[in-house]
Amino acid sequence: MPAAQFAVFGHPISHSLSPQIHRAFAQQFGIELDYRAIDAAPADFAAAVQRFFAEDGRGANVTLPHKAAAFALADTRSEAATRAGSANVLTRMPDGRLAAHNTDGAGMVRDLTERHDMDLRGHTALLLGAGGAAHGVAWNLLDAGVATLTIVNRSAEAADVLADAIGDPARAHTRYWEDLASIGSYDLIVNATSAGVLGAALQLPLSLVGARALCYDLSYGAAAGSFLTWARTAGARSAFDGLGMLVETAADAFELWHGQRPDTEPVYQSLRQPAA
Repeated sequence: MPAAQFAVFGHPISHSLSPQIHRAFAQQFGIELDYRAIDAAPADFAAAVQRFFAEDGRGANVTLPHKAAAFALADTRSEAATRAGSANVLTRMPDGRLAAHNTDGAGMVRDLTERHDMDLRGHTALLLGAGGAAHGVAWNLLDAGVATLTIVNRSAEAADVLADAIGDPARAHTRYWEDLASIGSYDLIVNATSAGVLGAALQLPLSLVGARALCYDLSYGAAAGSFLTWARTAGARSAFDGLGMLVETAADAFELWHGQRPDTEPVYQSLRQPAA
């Protein structure tokens, strides 16, 4: 019997660690799988996904820039995907329909609170970005107990859409990007923009970083480098990239597909080791 087919879709996607992570998870249980990375431009995404599942694909992870398109493509959607309006997991159901899920926010919070032992309760949080990645984590930050969530995006309209969707004006509100130098400091700053992935550096004022601030980039590796350098220069108490989030979100997808929960820590530690 051929190995079960899984994939990650993105554009670009050659940098993705998802194939390595899922193979490592599968080894923990002796599961045979074929997991590959598929580069699909936005105009080709829907056709590529439909072709993959028509050819016996079982499940797919979805990354930039396709999370909103994945949500739209699905036939059924989990609560997490519905409130985010985006999906990072697609699963073929027994009847052939596609189910969408979003594991981003749960994975990020688990990485911060369990792996890095951070208590988010009471934090004043600044969320940079209002795209699919930001939608994927905003509700989970509030669920984790942040006191306030300020959303700032270069397009003010997109930030307003996210704040309106959250529907909690006492805790979640927006500010203009050009106000960043004058809006004070924050305990928690989350970079959900695609700037690092696109090779662009964010020009952020050092004044945003509070005395004991935690800074977190949803990207990982080189894509997070500029933001983390800025955070440390500004005196952040802690600054993390999103590698742990990637591993945790992959574990949620793996459990959805295989019914077994992998041990994430050895996989995370192996990815943290420098290449020989």
